[in-house]
Amino acid sequence: MEPRRVLWLNDVVTLFNVETPRTGPTGETIDPQRHRALGTVSRASILEMVRAAGTGMTIAEVGERTGLHLSTARAHLDRLVDAGLLVKARASGGQPGRPAWRYRAAIAEAPAPAPYRALAAALLDHLSRRGHGDVRAEATRAGHGWGRHLAAAATATGGDPVDTLLDVLRGLGFSPRPHETADGTTEIHLHTCPFLELVNRNPDAICALHVGVVRGTLEHAGAPPAGAVLEPFGAPDACVVRLTLPQPWETSA
Repeated sequence: MEPRRVLWLNDVVTLFNVETPRTGPTGETIDPQRHRALGTVSRASILEMVRAAGTGMTIAEVGERTGLHLSTARAHLDRLVDAGLLVKARASGGQPGRPAWRYRAAIAEAPAPAPYRALAAALLDHLSRRGHGDVRAEATRAGHGWGRHLAAAATATGGDPVDTLLDVLRGLGFSPRPHETADGTTEIHLHTCPFLELVNRNPDAICALHVGVVRGTLEHAGAPPAGAVLEPFGAPDACVVRLTLPQPWETSA
């Protein structure tokens, strides 16, 4: 029942209803799609399970933990993806083969600059309209050219290709951080996904686009592009770009 206000006018009492916005526990307006997605105990439990898994979970892992049939687990996971509560990606980073989908909890992240988001969205629309060919390969090629263009305008040009790549990734809003591994190779952890609203539309294409950007940037900076692989959810709080660069491009510890 809506709350009522009382208006006194010349000793006449008037009651009228006042519409109030319905908000969730945090004060935000309730999202009906998310509310419906969490309308079953199974989906709510799966969401908490995936959130607790730092690098995400596959359909098989969710099925094993819950005892659900794989098709049922997939349906629940994809319903949570559609509601914006989970994101999914393959760990191949555009490499040959079809690894399993890995699901991770979606978090609120800063978007990329509007022109970049518009460009990425236009590419996804173009690929979806074509309806044939290898979408990942085409997205990687498009990203490769985009990466070369961005590298040409990067502030770190003329130096270490890894620095140029970091500059390009910062400009796109990925919040990159370099890491040295035990075997001496370089990793770049991407702590935000500025294209997150596009990922669920076509995870294969948008991740392959990012792979192409990385490789195009490295190539323009004078480093071999083939040694770069993107692993979605490769770290508990980040996607990981793994670089295998020969001397003199390896960074020092």
